[in-house]
Amino acid sequence: MAEKKKSGAKPWGGRFTQATDDLLESFSASVHFDYRLYPYDIAGSIAHAKMLGKVSLLSQGEAKLIIKGLQEIETEIKADRFEWDPKLEDVHMNIERALVKKIGKVGEKLHTARSRNDQVALDTRLYLKDALKIIHGGIKELRLSLVRQGLAGQDLIMPGYTHLQRAQPVLLAHHLMAYNEMLKRDMSRLEDLSVRVDVMPLGSAALAGTGLPIDMKFVAKELGFSRVVANSLDGVSDRDYIIEFLAGAAMLMMHLSRFSEDIILWATSEFGFVDLPDELCTGSSIMPQKKNPDIPELVRGKTGRVYGNLMGLLTVMKGLPLSYNRDLQEDKEPLFDTVETLSQILPLMSRLVSRLAFKSENMRAAADDPYITATDLADQLVKQGIPFRQAHAQVGQLVRHCLENNMALTDLDESELIRLCPGVKPGIKKELTLEASVKARVSTGGTAPQQVKAALEKALEELDS
Repeated sequence: MAEKKKSGAKPWGGRFTQATDDLLESFSASVHFDYRLYPYDIAGSIAHAKMLGKVSLLSQGEAKLIIKGLQEIETEIKADRFEWDPKLEDVHMNIERALVKKIGKVGEKLHTARSRNDQVALDTRLYLKDALKIIHGGIKELRLSLVRQGLAGQDLIMPGYTHLQRAQPVLLAHHLMAYNEMLKRDMSRLEDLSVRVDVMPLGSAALAGTGLPIDMKFVAKELGFSRVVANSLDGVSDRDYIIEFLAGAAMLMMHLSRFSEDIILWATSEFGFVDLPDELCTGSSIMPQKKNPDIPELVRGKTGRVYGNLMGLLTVMKGLPLSYNRDLQEDKEPLFDTVETLSQILPLMSRLVSRLAFKSENMRAAADDPYITATDLADQLVKQGIPFRQAHAQVGQLVRHCLENNMALTDLDESELIRLCPGVKPGIKKELTLEASVKARVSTGGTAPQQVKAALEKALEELDS
Protein backbone atom coordinates (compact mmCIF):
# COMPACT_ATOMS: atom_id res chain seq x y z
CA MET A 1 0.00 0.00 0.00
CA ALA A 2 1.24 3.48 -0.83
CA GLU A 3 2.75 5.48 2.01
CA LYS A 4 0.39 7.99 3.62
CA LYS A 5 1.39 11.60 4.12
CA LYS A 6 -0.02 14.57 5.96
CA SER A 7 -1.89 17.06 3.89
CA GLY A 8 -4.70 19.58 4.18
CA ALA A 9 -5.20 19.92 0.44
CA LYS A 10 -8.69 18.41 0.26
CA PRO A 11 -11.60 20.83 0.70
CA TRP A 12 -13.06 18.40 3.23
CA GLY A 13 -9.68 17.59 4.84
CA GLY A 14 -9.98 19.62 8.03
CA ARG A 15 -10.76 16.67 10.30
CA PHE A 16 -8.18 14.35 8.69
CA THR A 17 -4.61 13.90 9.87
CA GLN A 18 -3.33 12.06 6.80
CA ALA A 19 -3.67 12.49 3.05
CA THR A 20 -5.83 10.20 0.98
CA ASP A 21 -4.12 6.98 0.00
CA ASP A 22 -3.02 7.09 -3.65
CA LEU A 23 -4.89 3.91 -4.50
CA LEU A 24 -8.13 5.25 -3.03
CA GLU A 25 -7.60 8.58 -4.74
CA SER A 26 -7.29 6.88 -8.12
CA PHE A 27 -10.13 4.44 -7.44
CA SER A 28 -12.64 7.05 -6.32
CA ALA A 29 -11.92 9.81 -8.85
CA SER A 30 -14.73 10.50 -11.29
CA VAL A 31 -13.49 13.54 -13.18
CA HIS A 32 -12.38 11.36 -16.11
CA PHE A 33 -16.05 10.88 -16.97
CA ASP A 34 -18.06 13.52 -15.08
CA TYR A 35 -16.12 16.35 -16.73
CA ARG A 36 -18.98 16.17 -19.26
CA LEU A 37 -21.12 17.96 -16.70
CA TYR A 38 -18.99 21.12 -16.72
CA PRO A 39 -21.46 23.35 -18.65
CA TYR A 40 -24.20 22.41 -16.22
CA ASP A 41 -21.99 22.72 -13.17
CA ILE A 42 -20.99 26.22 -14.23
CA ALA A 43 -24.58 27.21 -15.12
CA GLY A 44 -25.77 25.93 -11.74
CA SER A 45 -22.96 27.75 -9.92
CA ILE A 46 -23.73 31.02 -11.72
CA ALA A 47 -27.41 30.76 -10.77
CA HIS A 48 -26.42 29.88 -7.21
CA ALA A 49 -24.07 32.88 -7.01
CA LYS A 50 -26.81 35.20 -8.28
CA MET A 51 -29.15 33.83 -5.61
CA LEU A 52 -26.56 34.23 -2.85
CA GLY A 53 -26.16 37.85 -3.93
CA LYS A 54 -29.93 38.34 -3.99
CA VAL A 55 -30.33 37.13 -0.38
CA SER A 56 -27.20 39.01 0.77
CA LEU A 57 -25.12 35.93 1.58
CA LEU A 58 -22.74 37.45 -0.97
CA SER A 59 -22.27 41.10 -1.75
CA GLN A 60 -23.20 42.10 -5.28
CA GLY A 61 -19.52 42.69 -6.02
CA GLU A 62 -18.60 39.22 -4.80
CA ALA A 63 -21.38 37.62 -6.84
CA LYS A 64 -20.26 39.45 -9.99
CA LEU A 65 -16.62 38.46 -9.42
CA ILE A 66 -17.58 34.79 -8.97
CA ILE A 67 -19.76 34.82 -12.08
CA LYS A 68 -17.04 36.45 -14.15
CA GLY A 69 -14.52 33.88 -12.93
CA LEU A 70 -16.85 30.99 -13.77
CA GLN A 71 -17.46 32.35 -17.26
CA GLU A 72 -13.70 32.60 -17.85
CA ILE A 73 -13.23 29.01 -16.67
CA GLU A 74 -15.94 27.83 -19.06
CA THR A 75 -14.15 29.60 -21.92
CA GLU A 76 -10.91 27.87 -20.97
CA ILE A 77 -12.58 24.45 -20.87
CA LYS A 78 -14.21 24.98 -24.27
CA ALA A 79 -10.85 26.02 -25.70
CA ASP A 80 -9.20 22.90 -24.20
CA ARG A 81 -6.91 25.03 -22.03
CA PHE A 82 -8.20 23.70 -18.71
CA GLU A 83 -6.22 21.06 -16.82
CA TRP A 84 -8.39 18.48 -15.06
CA ASP A 85 -6.75 17.16 -11.88
CA PRO A 86 -7.91 13.68 -10.76
CA LYS A 87 -6.63 14.44 -7.24
CA LEU A 88 -9.53 16.89 -6.97
CA GLU A 89 -11.86 13.94 -7.53
CA ASP A 90 -14.64 15.38 -9.67
CA VAL A 91 -15.81 18.12 -12.00
CA HIS A 92 -17.19 20.19 -9.11
CA MET A 93 -13.99 20.44 -7.10
CA ASN A 94 -11.87 21.02 -10.21
CA ILE A 95 -13.97 24.03 -11.15
CA GLU A 96 -14.17 25.33 -7.58
CA ARG A 97 -10.40 25.07 -7.09
CA ALA A 98 -9.80 26.85 -10.42
CA LEU A 99 -12.19 29.60 -9.34
CA VAL A 100 -10.37 30.15 -6.04
CA LYS A 101 -7.06 30.20 -7.87
CA LYS A 102 -8.44 32.77 -10.31
CA ILE A 103 -10.28 35.19 -7.99
CA GLY A 104 -8.92 34.39 -4.52
CA LYS A 105 -10.76 33.58 -1.29
CA VAL A 106 -14.04 35.04 -2.54
CA GLY A 107 -14.31 31.87 -4.60
CA GLU A 108 -14.52 29.86 -1.38
CA LYS A 109 -17.87 31.51 -0.65
CA LEU A 110 -19.55 29.90 -3.66
CA HIS A 111 -20.20 26.64 -1.82
CA THR A 112 -22.32 28.44 0.78
CA ALA A 113 -25.66 26.67 1.35
CA ARG A 114 -24.96 23.76 -0.97
CA SER A 115 -23.29 20.35 -1.00
CA ARG A 116 -21.78 18.28 -3.76
CA ASN A 117 -24.76 15.99 -3.11
CA ASP A 118 -27.35 18.47 -4.36
CA GLN A 119 -24.86 20.00 -6.80
CA VAL A 120 -24.39 16.76 -8.73
CA ALA A 121 -28.12 16.06 -8.63
CA LEU A 122 -28.69 19.45 -10.24
CA ASP A 123 -25.98 18.96 -12.88
CA THR A 124 -27.29 15.53 -13.85
CA ARG A 125 -30.84 16.79 -14.24
CA LEU A 126 -29.67 19.68 -16.41
CA TYR A 127 -27.60 17.28 -18.53
CA LEU A 128 -30.51 14.91 -19.02
CA LYS A 129 -32.90 17.73 -19.90
CA ASP A 130 -30.64 18.65 -22.81
CA ALA A 131 -30.04 15.01 -23.77
CA LEU A 132 -33.77 14.32 -23.94
CA LYS A 133 -34.20 17.12 -26.49
CA ILE A 134 -31.42 15.73 -28.70
CA ILE A 135 -32.72 12.16 -28.56
CA HIS A 136 -36.31 13.26 -29.07
CA GLY A 137 -35.17 15.11 -32.21
CA GLY A 138 -33.27 12.04 -33.41
CA ILE A 139 -36.34 9.83 -33.07
CA LYS A 140 -38.41 12.41 -34.92
CA GLU A 141 -35.98 12.41 -37.86
CA LEU A 142 -36.00 8.62 -38.01
CA ARG A 143 -39.79 8.61 -38.02
CA LEU A 144 -39.78 11.14 -40.86
CA SER A 145 -37.44 8.88 -42.84
CA LEU A 146 -39.82 5.95 -42.36
CA VAL A 147 -42.85 7.99 -43.39
CA ARG A 148 -41.12 9.37 -46.48
CA GLN A 149 -40.11 5.86 -47.56
CA GLY A 150 -43.70 4.77 -47.00
CA LEU A 151 -45.05 7.61 -49.10
CA ALA A 152 -42.60 6.80 -51.88
CA GLY A 153 -43.60 3.14 -51.95
CA GLN A 154 -47.30 3.17 -51.10
CA ASP A 155 -48.16 0.58 -53.79
CA LEU A 156 -45.37 -1.91 -53.05
CA ILE A 157 -46.64 -5.29 -51.85
CA MET A 158 -44.56 -7.65 -49.73
CA PRO A 159 -45.26 -10.73 -47.64
CA GLY A 160 -46.19 -10.15 -44.04
CA TYR A 161 -44.76 -12.76 -41.69
CA THR A 162 -45.65 -14.65 -38.53
CA HIS A 163 -43.11 -17.09 -37.11
CA LEU A 164 -40.88 -15.85 -39.98
CA GLN A 165 -43.18 -17.74 -42.35
CA ARG A 166 -45.09 -15.98 -45.13
CA ALA A 167 -48.53 -15.24 -43.76
CA GLN A 168 -50.53 -12.59 -45.66
CA PRO A 169 -49.66 -9.87 -48.16
CA VAL A 170 -49.18 -6.36 -46.79
CA LEU A 171 -48.02 -3.04 -48.14
CA LEU A 172 -44.38 -2.15 -47.51
CA ALA A 173 -45.59 1.19 -46.16
CA HIS A 174 -47.75 -0.67 -43.64
CA HIS A 175 -44.70 -2.58 -42.41
CA LEU A 176 -42.65 0.61 -42.09
CA MET A 177 -45.45 2.37 -40.27
CA ALA A 178 -45.47 -0.35 -37.62
CA TYR A 179 -42.01 0.90 -36.62
CA ASN A 180 -43.26 4.46 -36.75
CA GLU A 181 -45.84 3.51 -34.11
CA MET A 182 -43.13 2.00 -31.89
CA LEU A 183 -40.99 5.11 -32.19
CA LYS A 184 -44.00 7.30 -31.52
CA ARG A 185 -44.42 5.53 -28.18
CA ASP A 186 -40.71 6.01 -27.49
CA MET A 187 -41.08 9.75 -28.06
CA SER A 188 -44.10 9.82 -25.77
CA ARG A 189 -42.17 8.11 -22.99
CA LEU A 190 -39.39 10.70 -23.24
CA GLU A 191 -41.95 13.50 -23.15
CA ASP A 192 -43.49 12.00 -20.01
CA LEU A 193 -40.07 11.65 -18.42
CA SER A 194 -39.19 15.28 -19.13
CA VAL A 195 -41.83 16.30 -16.58
CA ARG A 196 -40.14 14.27 -13.84
CA VAL A 197 -36.66 15.47 -14.76
CA ASP A 198 -37.84 19.07 -14.50
CA VAL A 199 -37.30 19.36 -10.73
CA MET A 200 -34.65 21.63 -9.15
CA PRO A 201 -32.80 20.00 -6.21
CA LEU A 202 -30.19 22.66 -5.33
CA GLY A 203 -30.87 23.76 -1.77
CA SER A 204 -31.34 20.24 -0.47
CA ALA A 205 -27.69 20.61 0.58
CA ALA A 206 -26.16 17.42 1.98
CA LEU A 207 -29.51 15.85 2.90
CA ALA A 208 -31.51 18.03 5.32
CA GLY A 209 -31.77 21.35 3.54
CA THR A 210 -30.09 24.47 4.92
CA GLY A 211 -30.73 26.97 7.68
CA LEU A 212 -29.41 29.82 5.54
CA PRO A 213 -31.94 32.15 3.85
CA ILE A 214 -31.78 30.82 0.28
CA ASP A 215 -34.30 31.25 -2.55
CA MET A 216 -34.66 27.92 -4.36
CA LYS A 217 -37.46 29.19 -6.60
CA PHE A 218 -35.18 31.93 -7.89
CA VAL A 219 -32.52 29.36 -8.84
CA ALA A 220 -35.15 27.16 -10.47
CA LYS A 221 -36.36 30.06 -12.61
CA GLU A 222 -32.79 30.99 -13.58
CA LEU A 223 -32.11 27.45 -14.75
CA GLY A 224 -35.44 26.83 -16.45
CA PHE A 225 -36.96 24.39 -13.96
CA SER A 226 -40.70 24.46 -13.36
CA ARG A 227 -40.55 23.45 -9.69
CA VAL A 228 -38.26 22.59 -6.78
CA VAL A 229 -37.91 19.31 -4.89
CA ALA A 230 -40.47 18.61 -2.18
CA ASN A 231 -38.13 16.63 0.08
CA SER A 232 -34.41 17.25 0.59
CA LEU A 233 -33.60 13.59 1.35
CA ASP A 234 -35.18 12.56 -1.92
CA GLY A 235 -33.62 15.55 -3.64
CA VAL A 236 -30.06 14.28 -3.15
CA SER A 237 -30.71 10.55 -3.51
CA ASP A 238 -33.36 10.27 -6.25
CA ARG A 239 -32.08 8.60 -9.41
CA ASP A 240 -35.48 7.43 -10.65
CA TYR A 241 -35.30 9.85 -13.55
CA ILE A 242 -32.03 8.29 -14.77
CA ILE A 243 -33.39 4.77 -14.39
CA GLU A 244 -36.56 5.77 -16.20
CA PHE A 245 -34.48 7.23 -19.01
CA LEU A 246 -32.37 4.07 -19.24
CA ALA A 247 -35.54 1.96 -19.30
CA GLY A 248 -37.01 4.09 -22.09
CA ALA A 249 -33.69 3.91 -23.93
CA ALA A 250 -33.68 0.12 -23.59
CA MET A 251 -37.15 -0.05 -25.16
CA LEU A 252 -36.08 2.31 -27.92
CA MET A 253 -33.03 0.16 -28.64
CA MET A 254 -35.21 -2.94 -28.65
CA HIS A 255 -37.35 -1.34 -31.38
CA LEU A 256 -34.29 -0.28 -33.35
CA SER A 257 -32.83 -3.76 -32.99
CA ARG A 258 -36.01 -5.39 -34.31
CA PHE A 259 -36.01 -3.06 -37.30
CA SER A 260 -32.30 -3.73 -37.81
CA GLU A 261 -33.01 -7.46 -37.92
CA ASP A 262 -35.63 -6.86 -40.63
CA ILE A 263 -33.15 -4.82 -42.66
CA ILE A 264 -30.44 -7.47 -42.25
CA LEU A 265 -32.81 -10.19 -43.45
CA TRP A 266 -34.18 -8.10 -46.32
CA ALA A 267 -30.64 -7.37 -47.54
CA THR A 268 -29.67 -11.06 -47.78
CA SER A 269 -29.61 -12.85 -51.12
CA GLU A 270 -32.26 -15.21 -49.74
CA PHE A 271 -34.74 -12.33 -49.31
CA GLY A 272 -33.38 -9.73 -51.72
CA PHE A 273 -35.93 -7.10 -50.74
CA VAL A 274 -33.55 -4.15 -50.40
CA ASP A 275 -30.21 -2.74 -51.50
CA LEU A 276 -28.16 -0.97 -48.84
CA PRO A 277 -26.16 2.11 -49.87
CA ASP A 278 -22.46 1.45 -50.38
CA GLU A 279 -21.42 4.44 -48.30
CA LEU A 280 -23.21 3.01 -45.24
CA CYS A 281 -21.70 -0.49 -45.50
CA THR A 282 -18.25 -2.04 -45.33
CA GLY A 283 -16.59 -5.00 -47.03
CA SER A 284 -14.63 -8.07 -46.08
CA SER A 285 -10.86 -8.16 -45.58
CA ILE A 286 -10.70 -11.49 -47.43
CA MET A 287 -13.86 -11.86 -49.56
CA PRO A 288 -13.91 -9.26 -52.35
CA GLN A 289 -17.62 -9.66 -53.13
CA LYS A 290 -18.96 -8.90 -49.64
CA LYS A 291 -21.08 -5.90 -48.62
CA ASN A 292 -21.92 -6.04 -44.94
CA PRO A 293 -24.86 -4.36 -43.14
CA ASP A 294 -22.71 -2.77 -40.45
CA ILE A 295 -25.15 -0.19 -39.10
CA PRO A 296 -28.03 -2.54 -38.32
CA GLU A 297 -25.64 -5.18 -36.98
CA LEU A 298 -23.98 -2.69 -34.64
CA VAL A 299 -27.36 -1.38 -33.52
CA ARG A 300 -28.42 -4.94 -32.76
CA GLY A 301 -25.20 -5.47 -30.81
CA LYS A 302 -25.30 -2.21 -28.86
CA THR A 303 -28.82 -2.99 -27.67
CA GLY A 304 -27.34 -5.42 -25.15
CA ARG A 305 -25.00 -2.68 -23.94
CA VAL A 306 -27.91 -0.32 -23.26
CA TYR A 307 -29.81 -3.11 -21.49
CA GLY A 308 -26.72 -3.63 -19.32
CA ASN A 309 -26.62 0.05 -18.37
CA LEU A 310 -30.20 -0.17 -17.10
CA MET A 311 -29.61 -3.37 -15.13
CA GLY A 312 -26.36 -2.02 -13.69
CA LEU A 313 -27.96 1.08 -12.19
CA LEU A 314 -31.03 -0.80 -10.95
CA THR A 315 -28.65 -3.13 -9.13
CA VAL A 316 -26.70 -0.20 -7.63
CA MET A 317 -29.89 1.42 -6.33
CA LYS A 318 -31.67 -1.61 -4.92
CA GLY A 319 -29.93 -1.66 -1.53
CA LEU A 320 -29.19 2.00 -0.83
CA PRO A 321 -30.58 3.51 2.38
CA LEU A 322 -31.45 7.21 2.47
CA SER A 323 -29.91 9.48 1.65
CA TYR A 324 -26.73 10.04 -0.39
CA ASN A 325 -24.22 7.17 -0.72
CA ARG A 326 -21.02 7.14 -2.76
CA ASP A 327 -22.48 4.25 -4.77
CA LEU A 328 -24.49 6.91 -6.60
CA GLN A 329 -21.32 7.91 -8.43
CA GLU A 330 -22.05 4.81 -10.55
CA ASP A 331 -25.07 6.50 -12.13
CA LYS A 332 -23.15 8.67 -14.56
CA GLU A 333 -21.20 6.27 -16.75
CA PRO A 334 -24.30 4.26 -17.78
CA LEU A 335 -26.18 7.53 -18.34
CA PHE A 336 -23.42 9.10 -20.44
CA ASP A 337 -22.83 5.89 -22.39
CA THR A 338 -26.52 5.48 -23.23
CA VAL A 339 -26.93 9.10 -24.28
CA GLU A 340 -23.84 8.93 -26.49
CA THR A 341 -24.91 5.59 -27.97
CA LEU A 342 -28.35 6.89 -28.93
CA SER A 343 -26.93 10.19 -30.16
CA GLN A 344 -24.77 8.25 -32.65
CA ILE A 345 -27.29 5.58 -33.63
CA LEU A 346 -30.38 7.67 -34.37
CA PRO A 347 -28.84 9.89 -37.09
CA LEU A 348 -27.20 6.85 -38.70
CA MET A 349 -30.45 4.88 -38.74
CA SER A 350 -32.29 7.85 -40.17
CA ARG A 351 -29.68 8.23 -42.93
CA LEU A 352 -29.77 4.50 -43.66
CA VAL A 353 -33.56 4.34 -43.89
CA SER A 354 -33.71 7.37 -46.18
CA ARG A 355 -31.28 5.66 -48.61
CA LEU A 356 -32.77 2.17 -48.71
CA ALA A 357 -33.55 1.02 -52.26
CA PHE A 358 -36.42 -1.46 -52.18
CA LYS A 359 -36.67 -4.18 -54.83
CA SER A 360 -40.36 -4.19 -55.67
CA GLU A 361 -40.26 -7.18 -58.03
CA ASN A 362 -38.54 -9.41 -55.49
CA MET A 363 -40.94 -8.38 -52.73
CA ARG A 364 -43.94 -9.05 -54.93
CA ALA A 365 -42.57 -12.41 -56.05
CA ALA A 366 -42.12 -13.42 -52.41
CA ALA A 367 -45.65 -12.23 -51.61
CA ASP A 368 -47.01 -14.31 -54.48
CA ASP A 369 -46.80 -17.43 -52.33
CA PRO A 370 -49.03 -20.31 -53.54
CA TYR A 371 -51.27 -20.20 -50.44
CA ILE A 372 -50.86 -16.66 -49.09
CA THR A 373 -54.50 -15.73 -49.84
CA ALA A 374 -55.99 -18.76 -48.08
CA THR A 375 -57.39 -16.54 -45.34
CA ASP A 376 -59.12 -14.43 -47.97
CA LEU A 377 -60.88 -17.56 -49.23
CA ALA A 378 -61.98 -18.44 -45.70
CA ASP A 379 -63.29 -14.88 -45.24
CA GLN A 380 -65.37 -15.25 -48.42
CA LEU A 381 -66.97 -18.39 -47.00
CA VAL A 382 -67.75 -16.53 -43.77
CA LYS A 383 -69.53 -13.87 -45.84
CA GLN A 384 -71.73 -16.67 -47.20
CA GLY A 385 -72.80 -17.51 -43.64
CA ILE A 386 -70.45 -20.43 -42.98
CA PRO A 387 -69.04 -20.49 -39.42
CA PHE A 388 -65.39 -19.49 -39.42
CA ARG A 389 -64.17 -22.78 -37.93
CA GLN A 390 -65.89 -24.71 -40.72
CA ALA A 391 -64.53 -22.29 -43.30
CA HIS A 392 -61.04 -22.68 -41.86
CA ALA A 393 -61.30 -26.48 -42.08
CA GLN A 394 -62.59 -26.42 -45.66
CA VAL A 395 -59.81 -24.13 -46.87
CA GLY A 396 -57.24 -26.17 -44.95
CA GLN A 397 -58.39 -29.30 -46.77
CA LEU A 398 -58.22 -27.39 -50.05
CA VAL A 399 -54.64 -26.32 -49.32
CA ARG A 400 -53.75 -29.93 -48.51
CA HIS A 401 -55.23 -31.01 -51.89
CA CYS A 402 -53.10 -28.38 -53.65
CA LEU A 403 -49.97 -29.44 -51.76
CA GLU A 404 -50.51 -33.07 -52.70
CA ASN A 405 -50.95 -32.11 -56.35
CA ASN A 406 -48.15 -29.51 -56.40
CA MET A 407 -50.57 -26.69 -57.22
CA ALA A 408 -51.19 -23.14 -56.07
CA LEU A 409 -54.65 -21.96 -55.03
CA THR A 410 -54.74 -19.77 -58.11
CA ASP A 411 -53.96 -22.80 -60.34
CA LEU A 412 -57.41 -24.21 -59.63
CA ASP A 413 -60.11 -23.21 -62.09
CA GLU A 414 -63.24 -21.74 -60.58
CA SER A 415 -65.41 -24.80 -61.05
CA GLU A 416 -62.89 -26.99 -59.26
CA LEU A 417 -62.58 -24.44 -56.47
CA ILE A 418 -66.34 -24.48 -55.97
CA ARG A 419 -66.42 -28.31 -56.07
CA LEU A 420 -63.66 -28.74 -53.52
CA CYS A 421 -64.80 -25.90 -51.28
CA PRO A 422 -68.64 -25.90 -51.11
CA GLY A 423 -70.09 -22.48 -50.41
CA VAL A 424 -67.63 -20.55 -52.54
CA LYS A 425 -69.47 -18.11 -54.77
CA PRO A 426 -68.79 -17.62 -58.50
CA GLY A 427 -66.14 -15.00 -59.29
CA ILE A 428 -64.09 -15.98 -56.24
CA LYS A 429 -60.76 -16.05 -58.07
CA LYS A 430 -60.67 -12.29 -58.46
CA GLU A 431 -60.82 -12.08 -54.64
CA LEU A 432 -57.62 -14.11 -54.33
CA THR A 433 -55.18 -11.71 -56.01
CA LEU A 434 -52.55 -9.89 -53.96
CA GLU A 435 -54.16 -6.51 -54.67
CA ALA A 436 -57.60 -7.78 -53.65
CA SER A 437 -56.24 -9.31 -50.46
CA VAL A 438 -54.50 -6.08 -49.43
CA LYS A 439 -57.47 -3.94 -50.42
CA ALA A 440 -59.84 -6.05 -48.32
CA ARG A 441 -58.04 -5.27 -45.04
CA VAL A 442 -60.06 -2.13 -44.32
CA SER A 443 -60.28 -2.48 -40.53
CA THR A 444 -58.76 0.38 -38.54
CA GLY A 445 -54.98 -0.02 -38.64
CA GLY A 446 -55.19 -2.55 -41.46
CA THR A 447 -53.05 -2.75 -44.59
CA ALA A 448 -55.72 -1.54 -47.04
CA PRO A 449 -54.27 1.27 -49.20
CA GLN A 450 -56.71 3.89 -47.92
CA GLN A 451 -55.90 2.98 -44.30
CA VAL A 452 -52.17 3.13 -44.93
CA LYS A 453 -52.43 6.40 -46.82
CA ALA A 454 -54.40 7.94 -43.96
CA ALA A 455 -51.80 6.70 -41.44
CA LEU A 456 -48.95 8.15 -43.50
CA GLU A 457 -50.65 11.53 -43.85
CA LYS A 458 -51.52 11.66 -40.15
CA ALA A 459 -47.95 10.82 -39.13
CA LEU A 460 -46.51 13.40 -41.50
CA GLU A 461 -48.87 16.05 -40.13
CA GLU A 462 -47.91 15.17 -36.54
CA LEU A 463 -44.19 15.27 -37.28
CA ASP A 464 -44.34 18.47 -39.32
CA SER A 465 -46.12 20.21 -36.47
